[in-house]
Amino acid sequence: MAFRSYVFAAGSALALAAGSAWAKDSVTIALQLEPPHLDPTSAAAQAIDSVVYSNIFEGLTRFMGDGSVVPGLAESWEISEDGTVYTFHLRAGVTFHDGSAMDAEDVKFSLDRARADDSTNAQKTLFEGISSVEAVDPHTVKVTLDAPNGGFLFNLAWGDAVIVAPESIEDIKTAPVGTGAYTFQEWVQGDRISLARNPEYWGEQPALASATFKFISDPTAAFAAMMAEDIDAFDNFPAPENLPQFEADPRFQVLVGSTEGETILSINNKQPPFDDLRVRQAVAHAIDRQAIIDGAMFGYGTPIGSHFAPHNPAYTDLTGNSAFAPETAKALLAEAGLAEGFETTLHLPPPSYARRGGEIVAAQLAAVGIRAEIVNVEWAQWLETVFRGKNFGLTIVSHTEPMDIGIYARPDYYFQYDSKAFQELMAKLNATTDPDARAALLQEAQEMISADYVNGYLFQLAKLGIAKAGLQGLWENAPTAAIDLTAISWAE
Repeated sequence: MAFRSYVFAAGSALALAAGSAWAKDSVTIALQLEPPHLDPTSAAAQAIDSVVYSNIFEGLTRFMGDGSVVPGLAESWEISEDGTVYTFHLRAGVTFHDGSAMDAEDVKFSLDRARADDSTNAQKTLFEGISSVEAVDPHTVKVTLDAPNGGFLFNLAWGDAVIVAPESIEDIKTAPVGTGAYTFQEWVQGDRISLARNPEYWGEQPALASATFKFISDPTAAFAAMMAEDIDAFDNFPAPENLPQFEADPRFQVLVGSTEGETILSINNKQPPFDDLRVRQAVAHAIDRQAIIDGAMFGYGTPIGSHFAPHNPAYTDLTGNSAFAPETAKALLAEAGLAEGFETTLHLPPPSYARRGGEIVAAQLAAVGIRAEIVNVEWAQWLETVFRGKNFGLTIVSHTEPMDIGIYARPDYYFQYDSKAFQELMAKLNATTDPDARAALLQEAQEMISADYVNGYLFQLAKLGIAKAGLQGLWENAPTAAIDLTAISWAE
């Protein structure tokens, strides 16, 4: 009996040692949000790109961790003198995960699908300037624009612009087939998604043989899982109050960076009484940004006064336009005929910044007479009710898409801001290629939406990551929603 116990114990020790060795070429990364599906070209959910961007799917260009745009499936390109024709030269030997070749016809299919009349692409406006896409030969694509667009290569780096194949499009939401360094293996709904290294990848083979994305929505459970080392990293850790404990523990590293996430109190501009500028202005002056940052994010976050990232060189600080001034807010409501205040709804999706921040925002609004009924919703409900249905008064969400101020030029976008002047300004920006002139136009755009009090601008979301001490290559900042597995490895 004693011998058997010894054999079992020795076997267990060997298994643990082997498991430790295996862990050096695999990783388990936790996310708070589970994707609604895995097609980045047909939904606005950040969680989709967190899993698939650069891992499963790739575009003609791509973002790097420092925010730069570099060649992707297009190894080079030429731009015509008038700035309207882009000729892309595709990499040779690229195959999809099903073994089929990726060629110019797939690029044409992807771009035409994204800009089609019946397109469900959440960022369809990125492709509206395309007048034609021509497959010149298997490795050459000519894209003609109806006007110069200084941000076109930037737009093609979005997750919404990845290249997909018509043969696999039917099952893309549940069994995605791309060209990336990792292949889709399994999705256990409510628990995890597993990926494996693609041995036929066109580029350099990544260090990790496999990766698992684990979904942990509850902040308390997130803390427990990380402390127990059940997971190797947690991207956008949802409990900032626990960061000091991780900083003091040599088993872990804390990565604090910035994101493209403008966290805003979105306002339904067409729903009365929010169709009155004075009411939207009152909402803005009722909000104490720093109290929200301190209370919901434990001090992590940068106040913003418009829909623009503070780390961008074209940023201008407009927080003074909507300084916390509750008496001013009350006076504006009275001027708008709402001296007794009014009732509305405040839809809150699952992230901590929304749920925790929403409680504080509701109390601040109540102090000036705006009684906001909190409606907690899951992401699928938020997408259906708020984003697509526009059936809301207020909501809190972080817009994590890069350089996305152009959404304010879309009258049918969920907050329904319709300004011809702003639309003309964005058209001018798109036709401008000079960097200094673009920066000036971007500053003008920030000032315009700030002055129109389109939304309540709260703070730029910080990127708070926790990882085991030996894990390297994680993005500190988030120029787009992505966890780039190709850059990750374990220290020797």
